Amino acid sequence: MRLLHTADWHLGKVLKGIDRTPEIAEALKALLEIAKKERVDLVLVSGDLFDRPQVSAEAEAHAVEFFLHLKELGVPALVIAGNHDPKERLEALSPLFAGVGATVRGRLLFREEGGVVEVKGIEASLLPFVSERILVKRVFQEEERHRTYAEAMRRILVNLQSPLMLAHFAVAGARPGGGEFFFHLEGSYAVPLSALPLSARYLALGHVHRQQQVSEAPLAWYPGSLVQLDFGEGEEAERGALLVELSPSGPPRVHPIRERWGKPLRTIRLTPKELDRRLEELRAFPGYLKVVVEGRLSPPVKERLFQALPGLLEVQHWGGEASPTPPTQAPPSLVEAYRGYLRLKGREEEALVDRFGQVLEEVDREALAPDA
Repeated sequence: MRLLHTADWHLGKVLKGIDRTPEIAEALKALLEIAKKERVDLVLVSGDLFDRPQVSAEAEAHAVEFFLHLKELGVPALVIAGNHDPKERLEALSPLFAGVGATVRGRLLFREEGGVVEVKGIEASLLPFVSERILVKRVFQEEERHRTYAEAMRRILVNLQSPLMLAHFAVAGARPGGGEFFFHLEGSYAVPLSALPLSARYLALGHVHRQQQVSEAPLAWYPGSLVQLDFGEGEEAERGALLVELSPSGPPRVHPIRERWGKPLRTIRLTPKELDRRLEELRAFPGYLKVVVEGRLSPPVKERLFQALPGLLEVQHWGGEASPTPPTQAPPSLVEAYRGYLRLKGREEEALVDRFGQVLEEVDREALAPDA
């Protein structure tokens, strides 16, 4: 059996006011060509089809179109929700997706509830992303609610263990791509390798945007995101998809598909004196730019920079000489202010600070949405 393993599409992604959906849609077309050329038997989508709970009509249409074209190729798909996905909406749309050959799971189901399905003669389990609060409540009795996310996940993985498993979570030790929510990668959300069931032949993971193998037994891979989603994700990070050969016996063979779909994102550090000298070089860059300048730029210079560079999305400052305007003390960021508040309350809990930062990012994404 030949599998095409993909994840972390993030349809509907908006970066500094730029909708990345058209770039992601082109990557999905490339996936369809791969499925056709490589005679793929089954497509696995391990979460984060969408970038936000409120899905735009365009983003949703591209997802449905992908599965429609898969059906035309005679290729079924298994799909799970990630932490970015509108889980309830995916559940509501599951009959529609089923009509085009895609089995979708938006919420956690145990084996006895339908969390394990059979497709193409192989048993496959579907484990969408589950928050810590919901997972611990679902798995443990009232008197056991002090147990950790990792302990709950270990029990779930045992319950769902199958030859083929789809899951959306962070494995401890996985190298992040740079654009993921830190809160969902470290600490209580990091699942140890020892929790992965040895009986699984292939564990198709999603959540981490850097393509990588994270376990040999069971064989577990992240395919990476389709496009470079954020300036925090380095251009060098491998991403794309995975072609997996699952033979009746012997270990699966994984063939990484490493592509540079979508426009590249680059962060450039400059001094003010370098701006004019490197302007033509920056103008020729085919993707989106974030320029970090030493010192301060006057508003007219900054405006001229944005006009000269169509791909420039952000200008930041660092160190250097002080601004020529009278110095004023910059107000703390909201995250720092919240950290200070917790400190005053005697609760220096970094996990809460990370969660607060995540909520702010979600609010920013909503504010930048085209229909906001």
